[in-house]
Amino acid sequence: MIEHLQPPGWAAPKGYANGVAARGTMIFVGGQIGWNAEQQFESDDFIAQTRQALLNVRAVLEAGLAGPEHMVRMTWYIVDRDEYNARLRELGTVYREVMGRHFPAMSCVQVAALVEARAKVEIEVTAVRPD
Repeated sequence: MIEHLQPPGWAAPKGYANGVAARGTMIFVGGQIGWNAEQQFESDDFIAQTRQALLNVRAVLEAGLAGPEHMVRMTWYIVDRDEYNARLRELGTVYREVMGRHFPAMSCVQVAALVEARAKVEIEVTAVRPD
């Protein structure tokens, strides 16, 4: 069971949840970047890498018999905040295409660099599969 937490009187968040309560088997998805299953980048474009990173998250969730609807927390690490903000509309489209309309509690942090030099985004997820 997953329940979104929304304090009374707060404006509704767009594209994320302020909080989530859940019960079940926890699944921790390590940081996924925008390379394919062979650990090769197919693009240096931020949106293309984000789409691939989200597909990678979804694949790990599926390996744990879960899906995007079971996500309770998501953290994005990005190397360029300005590009992230400038391309929010495209990000939203790609996110909904891959994850649907499942919006966990989210954080987004700009970092100086990621371990893989070509990576522009890294996404980690916590999910809870109901028992």
